[in-house]
Amino acid sequence: MILWDSYIISLLLSYLRALKSIFMALTISPPTPTTPSSSSSSPSALPLSWLSWFSNDHQIPVKNILQQDLFCEAHGKAVHDKYPQGNYGIFTTEKSDSSPTGEVSKVKALNMSRKRPAKLIVPEYCPSLEFCKKDKKIEEKEFEVDGKDFFLASKRGKRDVMEDGYGVMLDILGDPTQAFFAVIDGHGGHAATDYVAENLGKNIVKALERVEIEKAEEDELEAAIRGGYLVTDQEFLSQGASGGACAASVLLKGGELHVANVGDCRVVLSRKGVADALTNDHRLSREDERFRIENSGGYVHCRNGVWRVNGSLAVSRAVGDLHLKEWIISEPEIKKLPLTSDCEFLIMASDGLWDKVNDQEAVDVVLRDKSLLESCKKLVNISSTRGNIDDITVMVIKLQKFVASASGKLG
Repeated sequence: MILWDSYIISLLLSYLRALKSIFMALTISPPTPTTPSSSSSSPSALPLSWLSWFSNDHQIPVKNILQQDLFCEAHGKAVHDKYPQGNYGIFTTEKSDSSPTGEVSKVKALNMSRKRPAKLIVPEYCPSLEFCKKDKKIEEKEFEVDGKDFFLASKRGKRDVMEDGYGVMLDILGDPTQAFFAVIDGHGGHAATDYVAENLGKNIVKALERVEIEKAEEDELEAAIRGGYLVTDQEFLSQGASGGACAASVLLKGGELHVANVGDCRVVLSRKGVADALTNDHRLSREDERFRIENSGGYVHCRNGVWRVNGSLAVSRAVGDLHLKEWIISEPEIKKLPLTSDCEFLIMASDGLWDKVNDQEAVDVVLRDKSLLESCKKLVNISSTRGNIDDITVMVIKLQKFVASASGKLG
């Protein structure tokens, strides 16, 4: 009888332990996800403890998640009411194959939000919008331009996005002998590069119009170019965007070259086959730049053989760089020279080229190749094979047309 009682008690204890295990599994452990085809149970039947486990694991209050989901659902309905075809100009919508049908409970919507949104918004290439062109090129590893009087090749370095860029304006104010070219090298993202490429030339031309470009004197032209750089910098900083950009530009006007730069993009002129650097890199190896920064309260520090402003940036002038703006100025150095018959072409490039290829070698490569576009690509490849991992952009500009116009005016 005692043995029988012990057996009953042992069986009862085992049963209670089994019930406890089942209860703990339901209240503590998350349920195994099931597909609609494998189970007909509704997520709404799950205990609140399952939701508490999910939110605690992800540090997100359940109430807030549900409110965000309902807001997104209402916002999506409002957008589709306004654009019933799903076409938003540069954006299109694609519906997910896993979108639920019928009434969806809040918990099920929460569970689906962990996988992916119901709608995916992707950019659509739009040829009529310039910034879409930039975005398209940023995603490419390499691209080239066979333009009118200019040629360009560019290659992305080891970063995920291209931070180099360029800007071109031809036939300024309807005059085919007036043109603007710029090469830009960004840092800290491509926001500054995009903004400078889009606005630097426009701001310079606006400033030139204000001083009556056809009658402008030398100091007024220089002031217009300087003002274009400073205004571009101020406008970019006002957006609160991060990062910055070096830039070198050339304005061809009235038989003259007006060259400006901030940072270490460089412009080189081929004069009867001899390289002539028209810009001076704004790096901390320049004693005058170091003195300017230190005199204004900054400091220059050498790290791994590279001099940097406040131990951060390796150039002393640029557009942007709000956190260093007290020392990283956007005022360009400007140089003017006449176009003469011995002026053959210009090479404009980011430091991705000049760190591996010297000025004269670059000119020699262009002179040897009959195709200016191929010479741009060749210079990019030379720098890459020599170990460059930075973005590289090379532009070559033919000067024959502009030299001829200058000769006609002189004659």
